[in-house]
Amino acid sequence: MIVCFDIGGTAIKGAHAYSPDDIRVLPRQPTPIDDFDAFVRVLQAVVDLAEERPECVALSIAGIIDPDSQKAVVANVPCINGRCLKDDLQAALGLPVLIANDADCFVLAEAGLGAGRGHRVVFGVILGTGVGGGLVIDGQLINRDGGFAGEWGHAPVAATQVGDPPVQLPRFQCGCGLKGCIDATCSARGMEKLHTHLHQVVMTSEEIVTAWQAGEVPAAQTIGVFIELLAAPLALVANVTGATVMPVGGGLSNSEPLLATLDEAVRRNILRRFDHPLVVKATCRIEPGLIGAALLGLGWKG
Repeated sequence: MIVCFDIGGTAIKGAHAYSPDDIRVLPRQPTPIDDFDAFVRVLQAVVDLAEERPECVALSIAGIIDPDSQKAVVANVPCINGRCLKDDLQAALGLPVLIANDADCFVLAEAGLGAGRGHRVVFGVILGTGVGGGLVIDGQLINRDGGFAGEWGHAPVAATQVGDPPVQLPRFQCGCGLKGCIDATCSARGMEKLHTHLHQVVMTSEEIVTAWQAGEVPAAQTIGVFIELLAAPLALVANVTGATVMPVGGGLSNSEPLLATLDEAVRRNILRRFDHPLVVKATCRIEPGLIGAALLGLGWKG
């Protein structure tokens, strides 16, 4: 039995996990973002509710554990940012602690209990406020000990001439400090920047997708450019990892026509030929971070 948590900037979700099919979710608690001792007390209270001594504690965080320094980079919870979080929590809780990025926990959940079930290589894709991902091979998370694997949204690789007829695009500034990242053009906010650049009209990503599905020409051009920008790097990820399924989460995954269009474009650009969709909607729609943390702690291997 293990205790698992999904740590957010607003709330901490906890659960007691006995097996992949027996994850008992507990009421969420407010996150003490500026007080580490209070943060530990919230975790300890969930540990204390366990019917037996847990084997370990597993956390999903909206951040990264630097593989060199082992320090946490978690902007939305300042009291744990910059800490050697694993060591600090092990000392405070008296239990082994495992920590993974929320995108990594998302793909663990999909590989274990979602759309990736039965696949050896699963690459999980986040298309929402940001563009992210994670990789599971043979039931094991590549980033089990921290690291940046799966961060395909960050590198200056976005095309600057796309579409039919071709249009010129700037190398948009990304929050990571680089220019030309997929995150800067293919996140929800990136789609909005593309639409504004192409048509000098401000619309939300939801409005753009809805207009595209309704057959409106400007939105169709935006989505065409968006898909072309996104499909080539994702096809490269598929070739490099050998993934046989790519479950997608995040706000943009709510449009099944958008995912179907992306899937067709990716499959046209990869070496392996599939007779089934590769890019699919994630099926663990509720608490994937918590489920992934549970599987991380349980040592799920598929």
